Amino acid sequence: MVDLTGPANNLSEIIKAAINDEKITPQEREQIMMLADEDGIVDAQEAALLRQLQEMINNGTVKLVAES
Repeated sequence: MVDLTGPANNLSEIIKAAINDEKITPQEREQIMMLADEDGIVDAQEAALLRQLQEMINNGTVKLVAES
């Protein structure tokens, strides 16, 4: 089991919310990217979470939608 701490934990929570909603807005996606780069370093955990989200957007599991 991977111990998600610090920024990766917050990133995990935001990505899980997007997955549960099955949608993400461009603003939310930008927030995720800013959070990942907050400390100037994208670590392995953060990179894995970002890849997972991008794969889900690419395969349609998570839809990129306009702000409502």
